[in-house]
Amino acid sequence: MNFAAFRRRDARAPRAGFALTSYGKYLHHYGSNFRLAYPVALSLAGQMVVGLADTMMVGRLGATPLAAVSLANNIFVIGLVFGIGLATGLTPLTGKDYAAGNRLAATGWFRNSIFTFPAIAILQALLMALVVFLLPYMGQPEDVVRLAIPYYLTLVVSLLPFMFFFVFKQYAEGLGNTRIAMVITISVNVINIVLNYLLIYGKHGFPELGALGAGVATLIARLIMPVVFIIVFLKQPFFRPDVENWRKCSLSMKAVKRLLRLGFPIAGQLIVEVVTWSVGSIMMGWLGAAALAANQIVLSLSSLTYMVASGFAAAAIIKVSHFRGQGKIKHAKNAAYASLHQALVFMGISVMFFIIFRYKIPALFIHDEEVIKIAAMLMLIAGLYQFFDGMQVVMLGSLRGFEDAKIPMIILTVVYFFVALPVCYIMAFFFKLGAAGIWIGYLAGLFLVSTLLLSRFSRLKES
Repeated sequence: MNFAAFRRRDARAPRAGFALTSYGKYLHHYGSNFRLAYPVALSLAGQMVVGLADTMMVGRLGATPLAAVSLANNIFVIGLVFGIGLATGLTPLTGKDYAAGNRLAATGWFRNSIFTFPAIAILQALLMALVVFLLPYMGQPEDVVRLAIPYYLTLVVSLLPFMFFFVFKQYAEGLGNTRIAMVITISVNVINIVLNYLLIYGKHGFPELGALGAGVATLIARLIMPVVFIIVFLKQPFFRPDVENWRKCSLSMKAVKRLLRLGFPIAGQLIVEVVTWSVGSIMMGWLGAAALAANQIVLSLSSLTYMVASGFAAAAIIKVSHFRGQGKIKHAKNAAYASLHQALVFMGISVMFFIIFRYKIPALFIHDEEVIKIAAMLMLIAGLYQFFDGMQVVMLGSLRGFEDAKIPMIILTVVYFFVALPVCYIMAFFFKLGAAGIWIGYLAGLFLVSTLLLSRFSRLKES
């Protein structure tokens, strides 16, 4: 991305015609926001496609292998989002110094991250590997556990190369380039799906590994991703200043502490969200298989819209940190609000689809009438859910751009654990609303979180 052009375009005063309306100060941010957001959204969508491919391909082997993969993924994702959260703090720190014209300092954040986060990932992987000793005591069928253990350990090994890739990704985004990671991610996802086919079923001379083949394919893909990014880093002119600055930067405990001070709360935010929705799914299982299936369908659909909102959240982190580096806090807030507007417009469009096609879309997944009926009801609630989900993720991104993560983590923890989940239980089981009650709890939590985060962001000083 041409940052100089981006800076001239976004820092200039709104044209006179725009100044006549209250939204004139936001209009000139929309284009650059979108250019930053769509590669992130496409990368996330690509990851979901790989997940769906894993499910479909392993599902053809039978219920037991699919249950094993599901069990392993549900455990592994907690450690994965923790690592993602830690490294996300690199983006605003890098963006601020880069926009201030201090590329050397930006490279310094990157060099400290490339040593810090993979080192943490090694320790994390060792701890996560110990979970295999607990798997037999989780009340799962013995044959499911037997298949889950090697698949899970393969995912654990993949955590280290993934963290190397993610550090490169977050650094590039801090510099305002979201496209490089998108191209690498989507390209390697295609390789992942092909390897799934070859290794799960043993095609074209490859060994038939069954469910483990999906894990090995993921490991190989995650080994390729950082290797490709290293080549791009060394060869692309975009990164030439960083290559030249590399030896000038030293490892610093002060820098590491600052990275962790920002990264740990972001990781905490992600874990709180994962745990909340996992507990909600467990409650849904208490209502029966039909409710659980309907819940999974609607969660999958809402995850797609969430990815687009997450793209605008990433744009908000980048734009806010860049304008902070220039000392233009008012522009930073306007850019964040512009991302919010775009996310809400998209969510509004998705709401219409959720409501109009609430019966037809679930019918694409399953033919069970009871499941379709429950899913259609949940999609009505998910309509309102969409707005507040989009608002909360963009506001979290905007606050991260201001390096504000600790209080948002506390807000999420208190609201989701002490408001949302209790409301889920009370509405579902005390008021006998069933599956709808659990989603009413989700809605209540997202409404409260999004309004509190918006209030916090709006009170930030503009000087």
